[in-house]
Amino acid sequence: MFGNMADMMGLMGKMKDLQSRMKDAQEQLATIIETAESGGGMVKATVNGQKSLIGLDIDKDLINPDDKEMLQDLIVAAVNKAYERIEPKIKEHLQKATDGVLPNIPGLDLGGLMK
Repeated sequence: MFGNMADMMGLMGKMKDLQSRMKDAQEQLATIIETAESGGGMVKATVNGQKSLIGLDIDKDLINPDDKEMLQDLIVAAVNKAYERIEPKIKEHLQKATDGVLPNIPGLDLGGLMK
């Protein structure tokens, strides 16, 4: 009986450590940045690991009131591409942050804790 109690206390300690590490890791995600472009570099979107759009650069030649839809499409494409590129960096950062706290459980995706 006492063995199980000690194991439980150890697990509780690990969970507390994990929570602390995840909080720190999530705050550090703001420093992970990725930029992607569309339209041959005419639109550039920069996102961070907290999934915030932090920069948007649009070539002045694209700003044409008569072709608003194309500009919107290029912005969406650049932003989506930046988010796709940042995703593996987020996952890698969170795995490093929690390394050694929890056993490596195949299929355990800590990225879901971000939402």
